Amino acid sequence: MSKFKAIFLHQEPWEAERFRDAVGSDMEVVAYPQGTDVASIDESHHDAQMVVGGGGVRSVETAEKFPALKLIQTLSAGTDSIPKVGMSEMGIRVANNMGGNAVAVAEVTVVLMVSTYRRLMVQWDQTNNKGSYAAGFGTDWARFHELTGKRVGIIGLGQIGSRVAKRLQGWECEVVYGDIASYSAEYEAAAGATKVDFDELIETSDVISLHVPLDRSTEKILSDREFSMMKPSAIVVNACRGPVVDEAALIRALDTGQIAGAGLDVTEIEPIEISNALIGRDNVVLLPHRAGSSVEAREKSIDNAVQNAKLLMAGEDPVGVVLPV
Repeated sequence: MSKFKAIFLHQEPWEAERFRDAVGSDMEVVAYPQGTDVASIDESHHDAQMVVGGGGVRSVETAEKFPALKLIQTLSAGTDSIPKVGMSEMGIRVANNMGGNAVAVAEVTVVLMVSTYRRLMVQWDQTNNKGSYAAGFGTDWARFHELTGKRVGIIGLGQIGSRVAKRLQGWECEVVYGDIASYSAEYEAAAGATKVDFDELIETSDVISLHVPLDRSTEKILSDREFSMMKPSAIVVNACRGPVVDEAALIRALDTGQIAGAGLDVTEIEPIEISNALIGRDNVVLLPHRAGSSVEAREKSIDNAVQNAKLLMAGEDPVGVVLPV
């Protein structure tokens, strides 16, 4: 049998080198920049069994060019851009980064909570960009809140949600969660989170933080119904995928004061359109979908990809496989 082969789409060359050094000589690693169209790769590499990172394989038509392909390995948590049903029918599995960026996203999630609660980005903008020191904030302090003592409702207690919960223990929050998955008592205890009914979470939480994959069951999981049930003082934090929140409903909730604010690393359309009504609000913190970006997160994600490469070469099932939903 010929040597195993992986196509690695990298942001920085060192990523492919880290992967190549770790998988060893039994796998040939062919590296391309992340923006490379996999469908255009030289035919001599169409015998690859694995594609790692970057834009990867995003269509059945592209996958058909690689008859030996067995595994599409993302270096991100999300796999919603890959047609997993079609891949499954071709015998191709899709695996995520198995929590490689979970710490990075969890850290930014807590930052979004605090920044939204304290209007930190508005203060920063006025001070650093506009040269206006504390304008309006001497009398506007009643809009500031502490995170300590608040009930935080986490939707999705997986790799990222559980790490958010663990970090909130130091903030002395009451953490509850909702999830279609079941977790052991030990897992819940380690996270410091208690499972509650979804509607109870929506109605009683001061902060609602989303950490679910995007699929047909989670699209617009928060819409008009849910916003109407929330406390008027509640804030919503989304650091998973934009479409899990009905953006039009969110804007209506902000316009009418049904909720107090939002901290968003993601939006329905990315890059966000300049005409988007979320831009320019003093109770909304917007980030450009970079919560999972850090050197450490990339290293961990690559190391997890190495684990799957070795399992593939050993004829064993990969881990972190995301099933079609």
